[in-house]
Amino acid sequence: MDLVPQSTEVEASMDFDTVLGETKVLDILAQLDKELVGLVPVKTRIREIAALLLVDKMRRQLELSSQTPSLHMSFTGNPGTGKTTVAMRMAEILHRLGYVRKGHMVAVTRDDLVGQYIGHTAPKTKEVLKRAMGGVLFIDEAYYLYREENERDYGQETIEILLQVMENQRDDLVVILAGYKDRMDRFFKSNPGMRSRIAHHIDFPDYSADELLLIAELMLAEQHYRLSPDARTAFRSYLEKRMQMPNFANARSIRNALDRARLRQANRLFAKGGRVQKDDLITIEAEDILASRVFSQGVPDQG
Repeated sequence: MDLVPQSTEVEASMDFDTVLGETKVLDILAQLDKELVGLVPVKTRIREIAALLLVDKMRRQLELSSQTPSLHMSFTGNPGTGKTTVAMRMAEILHRLGYVRKGHMVAVTRDDLVGQYIGHTAPKTKEVLKRAMGGVLFIDEAYYLYREENERDYGQETIEILLQVMENQRDDLVVILAGYKDRMDRFFKSNPGMRSRIAHHIDFPDYSADELLLIAELMLAEQHYRLSPDARTAFRSYLEKRMQMPNFANARSIRNALDRARLRQANRLFAKGGRVQKDDLITIEAEDILASRVFSQGVPDQG
């Protein structure tokens, strides 16, 4: 009777929980959940990317052939939807998993990259890239780098430098381009080389009124304020009106609205005078909300 030879080699293995604990990636994802209300599709995509990178890290540690995945990203959506915050946390995840050396984020716009005269753009762009190396370069409103109507615009020089660095130094720098979705789509159509280097396209949806109300209450709580029940109702009405007006910027507009409400509360208490209770100092009342020009004139307040 033939005997089947038994392998004496012990199969290499790793424990997911151990690796997760060492990298603390779950802590960063939990922090992201705490920082940002809603955005379930975005958070799901970030978790998927983190899972991909974790598996790739484990494959490399077990000496399995693995090509470093492309990590450059595009974040699209309206202002105030959390793109910058997510980019910061993405930089931390990349650092924890060993894909960037430092884990910092450098946030820039066209003005930081593009010069105003011949010979100015290249050193300006390279200086920004030098600061960002080992981390994430976040370029907001990236479509302004390309001005189709001006063939001699210096932004094209910045794009060419970025393309070269994104390809040749992708092990030391991750670039995240951000902006409105329609404008980013046109930017990529005009710059196919840039599109080919972007591996992950993540769209950030607008917040709902209920989510914005929760965001407002969290913002106020951080500063030891709160909405009275009537003020909460008034602010919900404010949201429904303000969301239909021009230049609404989601959480950014909410922060501005709360700053003005706090200003009105302070002036109301100042005009009243006399003794005040702690509750008076921390409570935003309905009148502080209803005094907004959104209700009286149907236009956004000025900051």
